[in-house]
Amino acid sequence: MKKYSIGIDLGGTKILIALVERESGKVIECIKKKTKKDKGPKNITKKMIEGIKELNIDFSEIQSIGIGSAGQIDREHGIILAAPNLDCYDLNLKKILTEHFNLPVYVGNDVEVAALGEQKFGAGKGCNDFVCIFVGTGVGSAIVKDGKIIRGATGTAGEIGHMIVDLNGRQCACGGHGCLEAYASRSAIETRIEGALKKGRKSCILEYLETGKSITSSMIQKSIEREDELVLQYVTEASEYLSGGIASIINFINPELVILGGGLIEAVDYFYEKTIKKARTKSLPIPAEKIRFSKAKLGDYSGVIGAAFLE
Repeated sequence: MKKYSIGIDLGGTKILIALVERESGKVIECIKKKTKKDKGPKNITKKMIEGIKELNIDFSEIQSIGIGSAGQIDREHGIILAAPNLDCYDLNLKKILTEHFNLPVYVGNDVEVAALGEQKFGAGKGCNDFVCIFVGTGVGSAIVKDGKIIRGATGTAGEIGHMIVDLNGRQCACGGHGCLEAYASRSAIETRIEGALKKGRKSCILEYLETGKSITSSMIQKSIEREDELVLQYVTEASEYLSGGIASIINFINPELVILGGGLIEAVDYFYEKTIKKARTKSLPIPAEKIRFSKAKLGDYSGVIGAAFLE
């Protein structure tokens, strides 16, 4: 059997492209490409192909290419059906990358793939019953039951980010209104902070924010460390919504473990701690007593490692 696979984590702000050793799950090399402003199918596929070519690899030792992408996926044909945060629709990644590299190509949802990585080598190892939730540009999740990822009738199970939390609420990137993602993602926090700044509210986050740049999770963390009132207000608000969504999942699915990951969880301890504390208090007493919480242990590499083991 060949020693390596290429794992790709395709998200709303960046693409991570990694060479992964199959036996250990170790990331040998990783390339990062930004996607924040360069979205759409042409830019996405161009950056992906460039990143693969930048890896220092012998293609004769590569078993496969796996991709975890935001959005709804046709796994059988390797197509991104709809990924609003990437501005990609009906993008046949399997066909494009197979033609370029003549290797087997597999495509899955990004959080489903991250859950696979955490199950094999991270926080979900040894646990057959958990939910994995990642918070970044959007809010995504995957459900593992009896050791297997639950995909649902149309392959879109686990879309916690599109759970409706306000019937007449904010517009979401998916086109709907009132989705959890529009309230609990880093993008939602960014929008709320930017709106308040335009109205003249003061915040130390301006000291970190360069003209034309976006608010990042690290900027949010730095502002919280300085007890910035504005940033604390909107991070707390987001954690309230996310904790409500997680409590609903705990009540409905009754998992043993909830794994939380993504840029906002990784960078902002206050957000993570506030969310899990509130989620436990909002859940029904019996599951609340038993539920365990954990941060994703593979960090930024959950997605690329999981993608490398798609088949």
